[in-house]
Amino acid sequence: QVQLVESGGGLVQAGGSLRLSCAASGRTFSSSAMGWFRQAPGKEREFVAAITWNGVTTYYSDPVKGRFTISRDNAKDMVYLQMDSLQLEDTAAYYCAAYRLRIVLSPSRADMYSYWGQGTQVTVSS
Repeated sequence: QVQLVESGGGLVQAGGSLRLSCAASGRTFSSSAMGWFRQAPGKEREFVAAITWNGVTTYYSDPVKGRFTISRDNAKDMVYLQMDSLQLEDTAAYYCAAYRLRIVLSPSRADMYSYWGQGTQVTVSS
């Protein structure tokens, strides 16, 4: 079992940056691919980024590609989401999630993730 706790959210101006962190506990963290999702008010939860268990391969949704970077540190049981050039549309609650497998077959499918954090709010202002 894996427990996930996100942090690093907050209020930032458009064009600014934030770095989200996800602290994981549990024996299976280093053998799990990891992902980030987000959910804005009144909208469905959407895929943001994913990373394989060894950090070699990453995946991004089109809206964040080139602006966000996912990374992990298995020695520290941490996953990060560096968010640059933030836009108003990035405002949402961001969730860290543990994938069912080491590799990622369908990164955007929420049902492929077994464990979820409680979320951290990111608000981008103009």
